[in-house]
Amino acid sequence: MAVDLAFTEFPAAETATQPPLVIAHGLLGSRKNWATLGKRLATNRRVLTVDMRNHGESPWDPRHDYASMAEDLEAVIEARAGGRADVLGHSMGGKAAMAVALTAPRMVRNLVVADMAPIVYQHSHEDFIAAMRAVDVGSLTRRKEAEPMIAAAVPDPGIRAFLLQNLATEGGKFFWRVNLDALSANLKSVVDWPAPLATGRFEGPTLFIRGATSDYVPDSAWTAIQAQFPVAMLETVANAGHWLHAEQPEPFLAAVSEFLDRAG
Repeated sequence: MAVDLAFTEFPAAETATQPPLVIAHGLLGSRKNWATLGKRLATNRRVLTVDMRNHGESPWDPRHDYASMAEDLEAVIEARAGGRADVLGHSMGGKAAMAVALTAPRMVRNLVVADMAPIVYQHSHEDFIAAMRAVDVGSLTRRKEAEPMIAAAVPDPGIRAFLLQNLATEGGKFFWRVNLDALSANLKSVVDWPAPLATGRFEGPTLFIRGATSDYVPDSAWTAIQAQFPVAMLETVANAGHWLHAEQPEPFLAAVSEFLDRAG
């Protein structure tokens, strides 16, 4: 059953000619990660950035698999985008976006998948979740006090900053805005590409865009991509890893905008 996803809407300019764009973030992210790019993409289209289930301000639910995430996105497209939209997803959100295209192709006009492929991964983010769980949130008086608590487990300062964006405060008390228990229990589903989806095909315009230094979309994944997305094209962003939209926003934005405008 779908949950009602929290979202931010960036209205289109009066001269906009393109259909709405729905953006789905990755694991342990939020719609706030896409605020700047969402606003810039709204010059020619209305943009909706969502918090995926168990993230941000969206409801928590024990289910966290691609069937349920696809249902959530379909509900957004139906209720907020007139039943048909362009869809962009990064990482986990990329698989969720692919799932929508494969199970409800009439809802997806153009598809953009950022640094993700329709394959099973061995990546595990359990170390990140464990580090977040280890933070004594009850003792925090300022967000920056949490950083040294995860520094040993998460040595990359950029990833630490990304994870700590999930810390929220209310009434002077800090808490995680992400459902760490549900995500930990469902990590196998997050890295999986389940058989019901692996046999589908989406024949609409599709862009796979990857970071040059990321290992999430290896050249060997192209066969799997073409089997399910036969008219897909692949672009590589130089000097970018898995979080390519944050590391190299200008070339990422240019590639996505050009694809959506041309496909439209």
